[in-house]
Amino acid sequence: MDITDIRIRRVSAEGKLRAYVTVTFEDCFVVHNVKVIEGKNGAFIAMPSRKTKTGEYKDVAHPINSDFRGLLQERILEEYEKALEDDSTVMIGSEE
Repeated sequence: MDITDIRIRRVSAEGKLRAYVTVTFEDCFVVHNVKVIEGKNGAFIAMPSRKTKTGEYKDVAHPINSDFRGLLQERILEEYEKALEDDSTVMIGSEE
């Protein structure tokens, strides 16, 4: 499955959340609200999720094998790094 578009919306608020990402697959399926999180060992992605009645979070959409998850994370983080260098990226929560 080809990743045909990745859109980064950086977040300026304090905390570990760095960006929201929209990923398009094969120009026909889109996943919104993938998150880029800054962790102790560097940035990683978190898939979109919802809170259950018990208070835990469950992924709404996610890769079903670690190989594809690794590829997806690699591509998203590459685009995120490019976005850090490009001031034209949409910023959420900025006071401009």
